[in-house]
Amino acid sequence: MTDIVTAELPERSDVTPEIFSREILPAGQPVVMRGLVRDWPAVDAAADGPEAAASYLMRFDRGQPVETIFGDPRIKGKFFYDEDMQKVNFSKRAVPLGLSLDAILQRVERPDDGTIYIQSVETEKFLPGFAAEHPIPHVPDGIAPRIWIGNQLTVQTHFDLSQNIAGVIAGRRRFTLFPPEQLSNLYVGPFELTLAGPPISMVRLDDPDYDKYPRFCEALKHARSAVLEPGDAIYIPYFWWHHVESLTNFNILLNFWWSESGEELGSPFDALLHSILAIRDLPPHERGAWEAMFNQYVFEHNGSAVAHLPEHAQGALGPHSPDMKRRLWVTIAQAIGRTAALLNGGGPKRR
Repeated sequence: MTDIVTAELPERSDVTPEIFSREILPAGQPVVMRGLVRDWPAVDAAADGPEAAASYLMRFDRGQPVETIFGDPRIKGKFFYDEDMQKVNFSKRAVPLGLSLDAILQRVERPDDGTIYIQSVETEKFLPGFAAEHPIPHVPDGIAPRIWIGNQLTVQTHFDLSQNIAGVIAGRRRFTLFPPEQLSNLYVGPFELTLAGPPISMVRLDDPDYDKYPRFCEALKHARSAVLEPGDAIYIPYFWWHHVESLTNFNILLNFWWSESGEELGSPFDALLHSILAIRDLPPHERGAWEAMFNQYVFEHNGSAVAHLPEHAQGALGPHSPDMKRRLWVTIAQAIGRTAALLNGGGPKRR
């Protein structure tokens, strides 16, 4: 990484579940929680070195293949697109965990041999019993963690539609975060071809091109960063953009994603894509009218949009019962289905 200077992430020590739920979570700001997971058995094992950490993990392995990313030595661990943005600069394939771990260990002393990254592995499925030995009472009950294992690499700036607590088990990681409102200054890439699901910033923190991405200078004014050691954890709020660098040749991280809203609300990302299709290309005066509608009914810039109506008359614009949610989703699905059928040569469009 170049000599980019950012503000430091705020830090807390001895964060109890009560402090997290009462102070940190409602504030919606990222926080480094020093020593939060220092008592995890895997952290203790990793203190004896990469081989000890790998040996501890293999206690839980059931031999199932896990998705593993492989990067050519030429990319130097920086996962991104190829030069013409037709594909990514790495490959993926399913490999038994033990084989991938062995390959990572071999590269501890030979880092120039390329990058290997075991990413987002569901511990409940692939390492049964591991989660029970690594609880974190700060997240809702029943949240199954995911594990990330690799050598020295960079995960490009991206966001997640979840709350996130990530604990470092082995190695050191630098986290650089940007608030959601810096979206327009991060120069986001395509939605379809992504590195691992969510879209990413096209600006490389290791070599930012300020001529091509001039507004990124403003994003940097709002960036915050910190280096986490084994036993430390970080809280990354919903939709905060984060760039993650593994600074050592052997790294393990365990993270917990959870939603505060529930799956029944659907994905806002899907709603965004539908809105782009239905609204973005309207004539300016029509698009402006819909901007006013969204501000009124979705974002409620003027408070409740239906407070003047009796509750029985608020309908879809008011509070939603489970039955109303179900009926609204059916109505939306039918409407989208009719449009899709029309575009596929089906019957006439109905409103």
